[in-house]
Amino acid sequence: MGETIGTAAAVFAGTNIDDIVILTVLFLTSRAGGALRPRHIVAGQYAGIAALVAVSAVAALGLAAVPDRWAGLLGLVPFGMGVWGLAGLLRKGGDGDGGPEPVASGPFAVAGVTIANGADNISVYTPLFRTIGPGAVAVTVVVFAVLVAVWCAAASWLGSHRRIIVLVERSGRWLVPVVFMVIGAVIVAQSMIP
Repeated sequence: MGETIGTAAAVFAGTNIDDIVILTVLFLTSRAGGALRPRHIVAGQYAGIAALVAVSAVAALGLAAVPDRWAGLLGLVPFGMGVWGLAGLLRKGGDGDGGPEPVASGPFAVAGVTIANGADNISVYTPLFRTIGPGAVAVTVVVFAVLVAVWCAAASWLGSHRRIIVLVERSGRWLVPVVFMVIGAVIVAQSMIP
């Protein structure tokens, strides 16, 4: 049991370290006056991780419907959200007043970003689920659920520092959409590397 918990924690941390950045940006956006609420971020993160676990479980059963090389195209989701936020800013004249553009406006948008950023999760979870038994899979899923809460708490804490909030209030209108575009571009680019 201890080995399964340790393995699950290591796998989750290794595949979701980049989510800390995304979640921190989302919590910063929320605190800087964005439309997104902390409960939406947490619910979206849970929904996204649940979807990645479900896809991995199905893939582990040999029912993978999407070839690995196409999974990176999910990076177009955060990229498109960034473009949308940047376009909205440009339409408003880009005066920089107020909080950041809401590139993610609810739990479904957060889940979409989590799923789009999860190609590495699927590629790691699938072989893991194939090699461990059903009991170990259940323990792994429980560990993942606990660690989603830890990830959200850590990102919320990182996003609660006044200096960072002031920076986002000042430049977040440009920063948040650009961060989403960069994340999306990186996901797509990584999928093209053999």
